[in-house]
Amino acid sequence: MKQLVCAALGVGLLCVSTPHRLAATNAQNPEARLQQALQQNPGLADVIRQRIQQSGLSPEQIRARLQASGYPPTLLDAYLGAQTPGQPAPAPGAQEVAAIQSLGLPAMATAGEVLPVDTGLVRAAVGSKSGVFGVDVFQRTTTQFLPLLSGPVPADYKLGPGDQLVLILTGDVELAYTLQVTREGFILIPQVGQLYVSNLTLEQLRDVLYTRLARVYSGVRRSPSATTRFDIAVANVRANQAYVVGEVAQPGAYQISSLGTVLTALYAAGGVTERANMRAVEVRRFGKEIATFDLYDYLLRGDTRNDLRLETGDVVFVEVHGPRAQVTGAVRRPAIYEMKPGESVADLVRNAGGFRADAALRRVSVFRLLSAADRGPGAPPRAVIDVVLTPLAAAVGGREQGRTSSGGSPVTLPLDPGREPRSAPRSQIVGAVLIPGLALQDGDSVVVDEVKPLAEQYYVAIVGVVNKPGVYPWREGMTLRDLMLLARGPGVGADLNEAEVARVPAERTKGQLATTVRVPLDSTYLFERDSTGRYVGPPGLAFPKPGAPEVPLQPYDNVLILRQPEFELQRTVTIHGEVYYPGTYALQTKGDRLAELVKRAGGLTPRAYADGIRFYRQVSGSGRINIDLPRALRDTTTRDNVILQPGDSVFIPEYIPSVRVIGAVNAPGSVLYKKGAGLGYYIEAAGGFAFTADQGRTSVRFADGEVATRHKFLFFRSDPAPGPGSEVSVPLKDTSHPTDKVALFGAIAQILASTVAIIVVATKL
Repeated sequence: MKQLVCAALGVGLLCVSTPHRLAATNAQNPEARLQQALQQNPGLADVIRQRIQQSGLSPEQIRARLQASGYPPTLLDAYLGAQTPGQPAPAPGAQEVAAIQSLGLPAMATAGEVLPVDTGLVRAAVGSKSGVFGVDVFQRTTTQFLPLLSGPVPADYKLGPGDQLVLILTGDVELAYTLQVTREGFILIPQVGQLYVSNLTLEQLRDVLYTRLARVYSGVRRSPSATTRFDIAVANVRANQAYVVGEVAQPGAYQISSLGTVLTALYAAGGVTERANMRAVEVRRFGKEIATFDLYDYLLRGDTRNDLRLETGDVVFVEVHGPRAQVTGAVRRPAIYEMKPGESVADLVRNAGGFRADAALRRVSVFRLLSAADRGPGAPPRAVIDVVLTPLAAAVGGREQGRTSSGGSPVTLPLDPGREPRSAPRSQIVGAVLIPGLALQDGDSVVVDEVKPLAEQYYVAIVGVVNKPGVYPWREGMTLRDLMLLARGPGVGADLNEAEVARVPAERTKGQLATTVRVPLDSTYLFERDSTGRYVGPPGLAFPKPGAPEVPLQPYDNVLILRQPEFELQRTVTIHGEVYYPGTYALQTKGDRLAELVKRAGGLTPRAYADGIRFYRQVSGSGRINIDLPRALRDTTTRDNVILQPGDSVFIPEYIPSVRVIGAVNAPGSVLYKKGAGLGYYIEAAGGFAFTADQGRTSVRFADGEVATRHKFLFFRSDPAPGPGSEVSVPLKDTSHPTDKVALFGAIAQILASTVAIIVVATKL
């Protein structure tokens, strides 16, 4: 058995499939897990070498990118060429694995292993999901918030020590120079000299180069007539050292690309802790605060305007959180949120993504911690504030009528010892409701109620002859007509004279479960009508004229729509074969019989074989029923003239004056029927039994589907007599159990001996 084992070691996370027993042994030792993971992947060096070869990058480009990402430039030199024969293969560590992805190469995945790694950034082990909003964003083993190292740098990018530039001149001269920015901020251009570029943008550097290059190359001019042109670009960006401290998973100094931002630094430090203040992440430069980044701007609104690009020596400081409030229940994103001063219940609900569709938009509850002074002896530590919500349409209507639109003031329930909560004077609109501006305090817990399931609400039910029986929510003023409309009207055969309503009894002293009342209906409950308003549907009893009073419903009423007495749709039976008009017939009454069906079908044809009738019944799975049709036609009072049931099937075969003989006979085939002839006649006509025949199991299938087998007891034998259209079947002997035959003969001998003994005793008497 194997499981996935992950180990973090400063620069990334390595996950591989390991045996379960070893994984359990090293569960508490991350370094041991990492060592074991690498040992389980001896071919990892070849995978790294293959990735580099497929990238198409030159060794110089790889070293430059590694240096720009904060890695030693020679980290991957052992994998840049083919493996030297006789030399031991290099043993890659987590740093080498992480560096591969920092080059912009695809993540590695080989047989039997999974290697999701971070590009040189520390990654804390992922635990259970945090209840604080925003913390889990950084707890992912993916390359979130990494700067884009390929492509042009932004226009506002300022050059600094460690950047690598490329200068290309074309026209009168064809030259290309790779220029490294020195620690002092200079670049050295051959034949041109030293040039200070630190803190310049590329556009500013181009202005300087026009002046300096023109001194050496006369063709360099700003006019279109210039005969020498140049271009300057950043080949590789430098790595800055930034400090991330405070409430982060792993505070410390980190080598971050010069394109990295505050988010990059936070991710490098493993993300923020649950104690972090995500509303005010500070960036300090030379001891002064230069920016404050509200992570909620990014997480909730995608706003990165304050995600400052970091410089060497910058400090990213995350302090301990301020006031927090929790929201649970019917919101889209329940969690613990940090609140800025003055933010209200509406702001919290908005941060949580708004109300869910199943939110009960009437009120919310705010549970508030009481101060020590307000907690009397034995008093609960919390008070609950009931905040009344107002539907937006009702609030607008209130303004039109000159009433206040505050949506109602927060009501403090008796749990509060008497202090009224401080609330903001202005209400806010969230979704389709108006929320009073109750300011939140640290530790508040807001609960948004869900709409109760139908089983826990007031409801009414309708059953019987309706198109859509079921349970429906009850509302004040609901009538039987409203419920009938929800049930899509009465079904075919409904009795619209009256309906029965079972109602919750007013008292239960005598064990009553329900009281029933009959209420009147009329033709206006019929919804199937044409364009002129006339009823469209099957005929039936006359419907009462309009005028029945409306029937108000009470919670938990159960309405039964009755069926018309004796109402039933047509019952059908089928008759096929040798009748004049075969087909499917509808029964006229519940007492229709077989002889009447044959008569309605035109009677039997001259070719019909009445004795071969096949009668099948579907009701209760009865199957084939033996019927003597000639007797039923002669005497309609006989039991063979059965009462027909829905689904009955009758087949009258054609008269066939032959008997078919098959199986273990010498000449299988058909033999002309001979009236009065027995089974032996047809066996002999077919050449007699074959030596392989099991004569005792010979059977006859008659034309009506009945099967009969010959019987033998002692010296007596009873053979079925085949009729016209019959089939005689002679099976083969079963030679697989010869001992059974010996036993059979032994049993017969014993029976004979017993019979002789009985005869002798009887003779003596």
